[in-house]
Amino acid sequence: MATINRYYNLTVKERQNRYFSEAFKRKKVSEIERNLTSIAEVCREYQVSRTAVHRWVNKYSQMRKKGLKQIVETKSDTRKLLQLKEQVKELERLVGQKQIKIDFLEKMIELAEDEYSIAIKKKVTMQPCVGSGLIGKNIITK
Repeated sequence: MATINRYYNLTVKERQNRYFSEAFKRKKVSEIERNLTSIAEVCREYQVSRTAVHRWVNKYSQMRKKGLKQIVETKSDTRKLLQLKEQVKELERLVGQKQIKIDFLEKMIELAEDEYSIAIKKKVTMQPCVGSGLIGKNIITK
């Protein structure tokens, strides 16, 4: 088995003639199946083409021999999904807090209107103001 340090010192011809033992290939395929590593990581670490690693998986995979297909979800996708779920929880919490604040302020305005007998909140009416030219539209009046 070639090591990565030795790999960089090899000529092009020597690189083409590298080989990995069957035990090594089986070990890497097993790690891929258990999601301990990814195909991309194996390729990067050992300077092996994706095609070669896929051949190893086809040849040595225990799941392939059983007729099962493995669906691999990348770690970054999983991590991103968890982050998005956490973000949704945080946003729902913030919306809940804001709704409580809105309800509180509306109640305060209602109490102030009753206490001081003045209209604080703007009322929406369907009657247009004279000369406004806005017939049939909502007009905000105080």
